[in-house]
Amino acid sequence: MAGAGGSEGVRDSGGRDGVERLRRWRMVLGGGEAEGTGYALSGRDAQMDAALGALYGGGGGGGASRKGAGARSAGLGGSAPNVARWLGDIRTYFPSSVVQVMQRDAIERLGLAALLLEPEMLEAVEPDVHLVGTLLSLNKAMPETTKETARAVVRKVVEQLEQKLAARTRATLTGALDRSARISRPRHHDIDWNRTIRANLKNYLPEYRTVVPERLIGYGRAAQSVKKEVILCIDQSGSMAASVVYASVFGAVLASMRSIATRLVVFDTAVVDLTDQLDDPVDVLFGTQLGGGTDINRALAYCQSKITRPADTVVVLISDLYEGGIRNEMLKRVAAMKAAGVEFVSLLALSDEGAPAYDREHAAALAALGAPAFACTPDLFPEVMAAALEKRPLPVP
Repeated sequence: MAGAGGSEGVRDSGGRDGVERLRRWRMVLGGGEAEGTGYALSGRDAQMDAALGALYGGGGGGGASRKGAGARSAGLGGSAPNVARWLGDIRTYFPSSVVQVMQRDAIERLGLAALLLEPEMLEAVEPDVHLVGTLLSLNKAMPETTKETARAVVRKVVEQLEQKLAARTRATLTGALDRSARISRPRHHDIDWNRTIRANLKNYLPEYRTVVPERLIGYGRAAQSVKKEVILCIDQSGSMAASVVYASVFGAVLASMRSIATRLVVFDTAVVDLTDQLDDPVDVLFGTQLGGGTDINRALAYCQSKITRPADTVVVLISDLYEGGIRNEMLKRVAAMKAAGVEFVSLLALSDEGAPAYDREHAAALAALGAPAFACTPDLFPEVMAAALEKRPLPVP
């Protein structure tokens, strides 16, 4: 197809477009004897290829390389300087979203989690939700010299999420609280016209083609007193890491709203109430312990004991539903809460990744109780909470 340089032979048949096509295929295929393009990379392309090869080359992390000139070598070795240099390279050559994916793959494929216990490594990485989850799972093994750096990384991600999510969440839920407080003598701009018309259809005058509203129904304005109570009950098993991060941020946002009393509970086989730390979601996150078993029944029993106003309470269970406790008791508790007037929301995940592996039998049992279990993205969560506060059907994807 082309010689070692690759470009001259291609110009005759495809011109610049042909050269560019070969360059792209060479970047994808990675070089080696069977690669087939015969195209040699140079300059920035060669450096990008080396960064990709260190992670995705055929050796899988032991420093091995494939045969043939220009083949990618796999592995970053166990050296922190090598990894730090590689982290700097990928941030130079790739956009932030790609860097985050490559970091995650490096941790999983090459076992680099232990190197994150070193402060200089943490300073080199691109912070994201998945990195926070990894750091939280390493929390107990983290030396004191690293903890402050780790907290700074976590705080940067939390602040970014708060900036993205807080304003819309407050606005959506404030509107829901206003609409849930119906009044019978509303001001003009507070009239709920849809409900008012339905309530006065008997007063329709055909000759004038109009409805005479004898009774006005309006939206109330939520006062500063507590109107609703929300309990976030979060499974902190290892598969729920991203959900724990998002739920902690949303918990802090809800706690900042005077008209909502918010409680945050995390659980594995034990139950921990982190409500007192809700003013700082970073403290909440470092109060979790990712991994371990799951006892949903015990967690729901604790939440149930904290409910004082069932008709004004929303319980949000965030879990993959793999129950290690007593299944029938768990379902009985959900049924009892719903019968008392509690709005019960079951989320299989609160993240951008879709539903994880989950217990389908338990999900079906909850759906039969009127509490369908579904995965929820952070962007959808405010709408889900607004629907729950207003006691209307949830916007299940």
